[in-house]
Amino acid sequence: MVRTIPRRSLLALPFAMPALLLGAKDTDARIGDISFTFEDFLYRAPYKFGGKEVDRVTMLNVTCRLVGKSGKTAEGHAAMSMGNVWSYPAPGVPYETTLDAMKVLAARIAAITKDYKEFGHPLDVNHTLEPEYLKAAAELSKARNLAFPIPKLCMLVTASPFDAAIHDAYGRLHNRSAFSTSGKDFVRHDLAHYLTPEFAGEYLDRYVQPKAIPRVRMYHSAGASDPLTAAEITKPIHDGLPETLEDWIPHSGVTAIKIKLNGADLAWDVDRVAAIDRVTTLAQAKRGFKDWIYSLDFNERCPNVQQLLEFDRRLKEKAPTAFGRVQYIEQPTARDLAADRQNTMFEAAKLRPVVIDESLTGLDALQLAREMGYTGVALKACKGQSQTLLLAAAAQKYKMFRCVQDLTCPGAALVHSVGIAAHVPATSALEANAREYVPSASKGWERRFPGIFEVKDGYMYTKGLDGPGLCTSKS
Repeated sequence: MVRTIPRRSLLALPFAMPALLLGAKDTDARIGDISFTFEDFLYRAPYKFGGKEVDRVTMLNVTCRLVGKSGKTAEGHAAMSMGNVWSYPAPGVPYETTLDAMKVLAARIAAITKDYKEFGHPLDVNHTLEPEYLKAAAELSKARNLAFPIPKLCMLVTASPFDAAIHDAYGRLHNRSAFSTSGKDFVRHDLAHYLTPEFAGEYLDRYVQPKAIPRVRMYHSAGASDPLTAAEITKPIHDGLPETLEDWIPHSGVTAIKIKLNGADLAWDVDRVAAIDRVTTLAQAKRGFKDWIYSLDFNERCPNVQQLLEFDRRLKEKAPTAFGRVQYIEQPTARDLAADRQNTMFEAAKLRPVVIDESLTGLDALQLAREMGYTGVALKACKGQSQTLLLAAAAQKYKMFRCVQDLTCPGAALVHSVGIAAHVPATSALEANAREYVPSASKGWERRFPGIFEVKDGYMYTKGLDGPGLCTSKS
């Protein structure tokens, strides 16, 4: 179902924006128009992570028209899963309540963005408007007397397709990939303006490859309730797609598996990884493949680093080969790092890179994570193209491990995610699970990017991703 949301004047937040005065470029553009729609999809099977099951998604689709200095116009498109269960955890609050808050926030973000008429680069537009988006989230939380105010991560998710649509339109305006329009020829400020003085004189083209690498390794997700073998299926789907891990492995030629864990139940977690390793070993032996890897995602559920270290110890005892295949560990403890500064990851990171995901909401969060022993970052399209590229630059300067993660991104959102993984140097792999849980939301995209949407050997092929913009427009 597609529903167009009209722009209502009562949602518009009037504000005075400072002009971007210095270093104006002929390549600058301004917002001509912004519009958006929602689409709702049911999952073919539930996805369990962080102790919760998700069986549906609302997509936020955004269209942006930019106007260049010469009067030339270009239209860009982007989409993102709303992901309220992940981005807006609110214990005891109904799913529809947090989703509705995100929908209203989307309308306010649209109004703020549409009312902004300064010429600039997409990085500058986002840099200027993000504080206004945060202000809108805070005002909405207060006006609705929300039990849990809208967090910054939720705001970033809601704003991300607006930012991406602007980047897509900007690339299309200049008939170039959006990943090749962030150098000095296009951006008026160096990275010190957006990050810290240590980036003086540097631009994103130092940290972002202008051309996509030919292929990106794909992480298949094993949700906490996913059946591993046919014996574990309780509700057959019968839709022609695999229903177990043992069948997905040959179907997609899986070479990397992301394992969703409980965190609060050590025995269950160790047994789950060991079971996945047994099933995977048998399935990979049948296809003669030996070099597969795992990542472990606790979704913040470990109470402390001691629990993680004990998990590591027990896994090495029970399933040493499984532990040997672990590439990295993702967000083991709570996202609010500042709330427990003593809960550091130095010891755990000696064993495997420890990556922040939910915690990564800006440069300040990245810097705090480094101080606390985290050694990697999960880059995500759902946090915005602008922020993702800036944090990718910071992660490279700080020599941190880099991976690209999913938000069950189908269609245009997946194309965007693959683009990030293909243009950020030394990205380890990309999680892409919409093909498992909600393939219906990608209908039509497989014809344009078969190498992304029809995975056969564990890799996503990027042919066509160097077209104008982000390639998130259907035409």
